[in-house]
Amino acid sequence: MSKCICTLEPKAIWENFYKLTQVPRPSNHEEKAREFVMNWAKENGIHAEMDEANNILLSKPATPGMENRKGVILQGHLDMVPQKNEDKQHDFTKDPIEAYIDGEWVTADGTTLGADNGIGVATGMAILLSKDIPHGPVEVLITATEETGMDGANGIRHNWLKGDILLNLDSETEGELYVGCAGGIDGEIAFDYTPEAVPAGHKAFQLSLKGLKGGHSGMDINLGRGNANKLYFRFLKAVSKELDLRLSSVSGGNMRNAIPREAFGIMTVPAANADKFLTKVKEYEGIFKAELSAKEPNLTFFAEETALPQNVMPVKVQYNLINAIKACPNGAMRMIDSMPDTVETSNNLAIVKGGEGKIEIYMLMRSSVETAKTSLAQVVASVFELAEASKINFTGEYPGWKPNPDSAIRKEMEEVYMKLYGKKPAIMAIHAGLECGILGSAYPHWDMISFGPTISSPHSPDEKVNIESVSKFWEFLKATLAAIPTK
Repeated sequence: MSKCICTLEPKAIWENFYKLTQVPRPSNHEEKAREFVMNWAKENGIHAEMDEANNILLSKPATPGMENRKGVILQGHLDMVPQKNEDKQHDFTKDPIEAYIDGEWVTADGTTLGADNGIGVATGMAILLSKDIPHGPVEVLITATEETGMDGANGIRHNWLKGDILLNLDSETEGELYVGCAGGIDGEIAFDYTPEAVPAGHKAFQLSLKGLKGGHSGMDINLGRGNANKLYFRFLKAVSKELDLRLSSVSGGNMRNAIPREAFGIMTVPAANADKFLTKVKEYEGIFKAELSAKEPNLTFFAEETALPQNVMPVKVQYNLINAIKACPNGAMRMIDSMPDTVETSNNLAIVKGGEGKIEIYMLMRSSVETAKTSLAQVVASVFELAEASKINFTGEYPGWKPNPDSAIRKEMEEVYMKLYGKKPAIMAIHAGLECGILGSAYPHWDMISFGPTISSPHSPDEKVNIESVSKFWEFLKATLAAIPTK
């Protein structure tokens, strides 16, 4: 872990990415990163502006002889998903990311790396600093708070950017060009209740589910990984009535666009049922491990006796909550008929948390088909209406990005890739929320493509970026800029 990632090639990207790892930038806490970028631009004589939604626009004129080329926008988002292992001491609002070289990859020590989308931002910075890369007029658009609501894209200033072609640098497999993406909608559910006293003669336990891989709720949703909330409430459904279990509090997951890796809760059972409760926990740990052995080898499920809580949930509310979480759809719902390896519609039951009178539930539904997304939201609403939830809201809806069969930049980039590597890139749609759909609605004349280096396990502490793929991505981008057609 001693070798700095800033020594890697291409240094133009890695030096900038290293600087980004040293500045806190979790979603909704990007102030220091914005200040860093604006100061960096000033120090390097690069024109920089910020709009009302905290998006940053950096611009650079064409190199000599390239003035008549179409303008290109290089786009990435500034924020990163803050996920860490439970035993890692790290404050994402203050501490730098501890990135290091691990063989053919760059990863981080116990946290997300932020290559999503720090590599894209660092690449735009590298182009702005370059002295020997031919290109037409270039704008670098760094959007705000993409991961938790695409706030920057939704609030982008109209008639601000001058370019004709958007190159989104936020895809995660080298050798693939993305021409479409899923839209999404957030579900926000709440159960309000009046807490009750802990029944006499009860013992309390903290029940913990840990060690799941988690991952990106779009890219990884069809990999068969465990969802901590679904597993946790599966157990509660199986034993709560039999053991007279009373739930006091629960905390599962912490990001709507990350598959939940852990869940914890405080619950009580009559003292006479305590041993049976512990036996059931052990039994279900075995069941979960047997079912998920190939996908979740590090899963652990255990209970420890703890102090009695102040109160518990009423039996009826607990019954409704457990049934609703058990019944709520989760995971991949349907694949795209014309692209059977790509998810069309999915739901991520991301967060279940609370106690002391209120339980909150958050989920992210995605689909490349708007009507299917609406239908899934109706299914979720039906489940929680039957469970008599206090609040059922759907917010933050954003559109998908429909592929353009006549895209000139796609054809140009296919040819460039073929010349460089002797094969055509794969043309893909992605089951994730790229900003292209939203940005394209504000700038409908843009011709858009998304591509990037290979990033594994984004939105989880296992996130890593392949070093060789960054080099190929860089060479491909430079060749693409040189091949941009005239206006």
